[in-house]
Amino acid sequence: MRVILAEDSTLLREGLVRLLAEEGHEVLAAVGDAEQLLAAVEAHTPDVVVADVRMPPTHTDEGLRAALEIRRRRPEVGVLVLSQSVEKRYATELLTPDPESPQGVGQGAGHRAGHQGASDRGVGHRGVGHQGAGQGAGHQGVGYLLKDRVVQVDEFLDALERVGRGRAAFDPEVVRQLLARSSRTDPLSRLTARERDVLGEMAQGHTNASIAAHLHVSQSAVEKHINAIFDKLGLTGTTGYSRRVLAVLRYLGS
Repeated sequence: MRVILAEDSTLLREGLVRLLAEEGHEVLAAVGDAEQLLAAVEAHTPDVVVADVRMPPTHTDEGLRAALEIRRRRPEVGVLVLSQSVEKRYATELLTPDPESPQGVGQGAGHRAGHQGASDRGVGHRGVGHQGAGQGAGHQGVGYLLKDRVVQVDEFLDALERVGRGRAAFDPEVVRQLLARSSRTDPLSRLTARERDVLGEMAQGHTNASIAAHLHVSQSAVEKHINAIFDKLGLTGTTGYSRRVLAVLRYLGS
């Protein structure tokens, strides 16, 4: 996978470069500020950009602004944002499609993800649709991880792979807080405890098979819960696996 890194901490940046190279990824550029990040993306053709939210000169949200600009200019590039803490506004902005973009987030991961195989086919047209890789390249994945997750190397690499395949990858703590802070309590109150568990797993970008393994239930049970979730949240008319995941997160974050 071709990756561009943007992190102002030299130690962390160089550590990530080394890690990714050892895992067989090609690091096209490793930069320390948002301006350099945008220039690097224009100069190269990355599959994924990994960017810190807070970068010079003000260390507020330069990295996030650059990530959003990349999503607008280069919808084929996946974006994985790193943050020191959970910022609901940042997650919501990443999930909200740009009205000026022909391929907002809603279309991002699902179409690029395509078909993964019969084992992950979920609930067909009514549920989460067909998941996997191979259909319609050119749509981006999106992810939001806490920096603490980076030191858990396997989880970081898994998130990077998911974003590179055009899927969603959200930190479990980000998902938990989005669910907890949602102002739309009525629809959520209709979900059972198990449905909320499944919703959280979906938001992290896991497939039906992965959710079943994590929750120790059958895949058919997961499919049933997913159908119930979207019925209760009024999202049954939406098509595409990752589009559904992002639609739920936008709903919760609004």
